[in-house]
Amino acid sequence: MRRKRAKFWIIICLTIIGLLMGRLMQLQLFQTESFSKHKINLYEASVEQRTQEMVIDNGRGNFVDRNGKPINYEKIPVLILFPFLKKMDWNAEEVARILHVSKNMLVRAVESAKEPFVFGDPEPMKLTTAQMEEINALKIPGVFGVERKNEFKNTLGEQLLGLTGENPSELQKRYPDKDLSPRTLIGISGLEESFDEFLLPEGKSKLVFHVDGDGAPLFGINVKYVEPANPFYPVNIKTTVDKDLQSIAENLVDKHGIKNGGLVLLDIKSNSVLAMVSRPSINKNNPYDQNAITNRMLKQQIIGSVFKTAVAAAAIDYDLDNPSRMFDCNKKINGKPDDKYRYGMLNFKESFARSCNNTFGTISKELKNIDPNILEDYAERLSLIGKTGWEGDIYHFENFKQLKDEDAGRVFLTEDEKKDNNFVALSGIGQHEVRATPLAVANMMATIARGGKKEMVRVATEIEYKNGTKMLEFPKKVLKGKTIAPYTAMKLQKLLREVVVNENGTGRWFQNLPYEVAGKSGTAETAIYENGKQLHNKWFAGYFPYKNPKYALVTVNLGVYENTGGVNPLFADMVKAIYDYDHGSKNPNL
Repeated sequence: MRRKRAKFWIIICLTIIGLLMGRLMQLQLFQTESFSKHKINLYEASVEQRTQEMVIDNGRGNFVDRNGKPINYEKIPVLILFPFLKKMDWNAEEVARILHVSKNMLVRAVESAKEPFVFGDPEPMKLTTAQMEEINALKIPGVFGVERKNEFKNTLGEQLLGLTGENPSELQKRYPDKDLSPRTLIGISGLEESFDEFLLPEGKSKLVFHVDGDGAPLFGINVKYVEPANPFYPVNIKTTVDKDLQSIAENLVDKHGIKNGGLVLLDIKSNSVLAMVSRPSINKNNPYDQNAITNRMLKQQIIGSVFKTAVAAAAIDYDLDNPSRMFDCNKKINGKPDDKYRYGMLNFKESFARSCNNTFGTISKELKNIDPNILEDYAERLSLIGKTGWEGDIYHFENFKQLKDEDAGRVFLTEDEKKDNNFVALSGIGQHEVRATPLAVANMMATIARGGKKEMVRVATEIEYKNGTKMLEFPKKVLKGKTIAPYTAMKLQKLLREVVVNENGTGRWFQNLPYEVAGKSGTAETAIYENGKQLHNKWFAGYFPYKNPKYALVTVNLGVYENTGGVNPLFADMVKAIYDYDHGSKNPNL
């Protein structure tokens, strides 16, 4: 009996020892870098217990503008203080003298600290190079002057660049074969998401100081500056954005009270985004609010009379633009009297300048009788439907898209709608189911200005290694599909200019701008009502200078009352600001 009991306890003890040994092997050998379902790196956790560290650069890649200026970050010379200083007798007085602050200010900051911190946060004190050198020459443990990467408090182009965040499950889903910490930041919107794999960190740059169990420094062990082993990372995404023009655009959008809308500015020659503004702004208290994070310049909107540009292109090619033909612009598209807009009898050119609905409703029905697919065909030729952002095969990516968030536009939802006169007439004036993104509308204007040459829109030109060498580039690419003929483009150019120079044109407000403008207005009815009043989308899309086109610009205000929220003043001020920028002067009102 005793023997059996002894054997039983020996087995129990051996089982427990075996389980403990297995657990120890799991911790020490097998799952040291990915323990439990939370993927905890035990090496890092053990180091954290006996070190204090300050991250200088999280290692994620950065965005720069077309001139190489940082867009989303800056490097600031700052003072780093470690909390163990409170247990030491350190030369706070000398550090205070160098910084021109009181000794008590430094001491109080250290006394309240539980981890290493930047002196002055949340508004860090910027040091001079001389101050950094003086402080570091003192060789005080836990006191360092360094250049630290800081994200700009107010990032330009926040929806375009996008946001990052921690999401271990999404990280594992995207990169199952990569050995990454669960706390690795990933892009969750905008360019941060599109270029995420390039931007992933190879490691952090940080100051590491070893401490004992009480948090006091282990003397004899100097501070270590740890940085990624790969000297080529982090990379820079060189965007096409012009930081100065982006800043001007954002200031003007806010100055003109655009709460829901924004603008797109393209460089016509390179067909690239110089500025893109979307409102509402991202809420700092709730940065992942989907309403604010959405880039409205990449989302399909009702475009109203801007679509008449595509109808006009088709009318030109099918000889429906006879200058001697007159249209009754006292009538609505259903033939009933129009009590609101009574323009009289107008020819095709005058109808376009004044945006006569009856003319384009009539022409759209005539085009439908020729071929029900014509409206869609010309919308596609002018890049209004489909996507316009740069895409292609690069590196080890197939069909890489710079603008993953971009919507495709449309004209009709069903085949039956193409054959219905009422739906066709409404579509011809940009209503019913006609949708396009502000980016696509801007690209339409750029296409017309280039004489019909249709190209993809770029928002980045290359990816650069840390040392400035080129990793890969995004060349100009033709947008596939049919295009309009140069002759058609030339006639559209004249029509768009007539909108401005005609004394009754919807763009006559732009006659005295420093750059000659050509363009088209739009006021689109939405199906949304507020306080019993219907809401509208207000547009002006155009390009300039007319004789030597450089810029395509779209301004849009979404969901406003019919008699409020016009975008003409915003468009005009943006043209003036660009003129000043091109000629080396700054608008004092900005």
